[in-house]
Amino acid sequence: MGSSQRMRLAWFVNYLVPGWNIPWSGNAGAEWMNGDFYVDMARRLDAAGFDAMMLEDGNYLSDAYGGTFEAELKHTVRGPKNDPLPLLPVLAAATERLGFIATMSSSFYQPFLLARLVTTLDHLTGGRVGWNVVTSSSPLAAQQFGMDALPDHDERYLIAEEFVDVVKKLWRSWDRDAVVMDRATGTYVDHEKVRPIHHHGTYFDVRGPLNALPPLQDLPPIFQAGGSPTGREFAARSADVIVSSAKGIDDMREYRAEVRRRAELNGRNPDDIKILFMISPFLEESDELARRRREERLAITDERAERRLLMMSDEIDFSQFPLDQPFPTDLSTNGSQSLLKQFAQWAGDRPLREAAAGDEFEAFPAFGTPETVADEMEHAFREVGGDGYLIFAGGGGMLTRRYVDQVCEGLVPELRRRGLVWDAPPAGLGLNERLAYDQPAPDQRAAASA
Repeated sequence: MGSSQRMRLAWFVNYLVPGWNIPWSGNAGAEWMNGDFYVDMARRLDAAGFDAMMLEDGNYLSDAYGGTFEAELKHTVRGPKNDPLPLLPVLAAATERLGFIATMSSSFYQPFLLARLVTTLDHLTGGRVGWNVVTSSSPLAAQQFGMDALPDHDERYLIAEEFVDVVKKLWRSWDRDAVVMDRATGTYVDHEKVRPIHHHGTYFDVRGPLNALPPLQDLPPIFQAGGSPTGREFAARSADVIVSSAKGIDDMREYRAEVRRRAELNGRNPDDIKILFMISPFLEESDELARRRREERLAITDERAERRLLMMSDEIDFSQFPLDQPFPTDLSTNGSQSLLKQFAQWAGDRPLREAAAGDEFEAFPAFGTPETVADEMEHAFREVGGDGYLIFAGGGGMLTRRYVDQVCEGLVPELRRRGLVWDAPPAGLGLNERLAYDQPAPDQRAAASA
């Protein structure tokens, strides 16, 4: 099966307003923009042994819902949001081992600019950066860059595949030992170890080489969320880590098996690809209290349904559909097809209000004491075969310092007690090395030292 011996743990976060109007939120609504909230969060994740912090990004506000920005900005769904890329070196300077995943779109960057930006971030973070490849989907996003719309769904992935290929060629346009610093000849770089790439493809013509140093990691890890068949194929070809919104043990197992099968068909070792499943655990001192907190957060209300529908699509005005009627089955989008399809399956014949209020992005409901949640995580980990989890603070804006502490100081120590996460992450590993490294299980370490 190629199962990992320990869970990979990452945290998905937006550089926008965290929980600001819920209990324990403090003054987060007024202090997030200077980065202090996220610096504190990164330090906690680093100390807890998380592998990485993935920062989502987006570049537009939608007025599809009801024809105005009112609901969008009221619920802070897509904004206000700051650019996360300048934040990464700040977070790295405050931490020692934590990796940082930058989200950048193959539809709006050019390969050269992105390749140089990532290699710069890699040096600024000490080799701890990765790239989350997104193709973007919204015509509203396209209109920020002088385009009326984006290419069709499947073509966007063809563009992304060539884009990734060009970026990797640029990263390797310098040999690892190109910098010689030969004082005798006054030569800083051996020019024979730097070369053009002369890429002439369907979508890109790039001469190269980079005019920057190559990444510290050789090839920074590629993250991708492949949900549709085309997205899964792209992820199996190009990604080192795949984020999955599969729901339930059977779906998780099926998703992992399909990605591994596609990887083998593309000549890759499926063990080289790690899959992270999304969960949003509710943690409290007792199972009953956690259950009540979760029910309160996921209560079926018009406001919560509105917030969820805002996230579903910026091409469809969901405000036109009565909340007491079933989810429309004839909707289509050029955007996130897998998300719309998954939501339609999740909704079934239930009223839209009820379906939209549910937290459909969770792989499985996880709530209770740290021991109870660890039981659920371990069970799925063993049943599915790995590889780990991408935690997100869902449930209507749960991200507070208290929530981060509940995970880092309650849940993770329980996982560590079971030998499921690092005892102590090795120092000096690049993010790609860390993701590939498997610390021996406790019984294996004992046998090795005997």
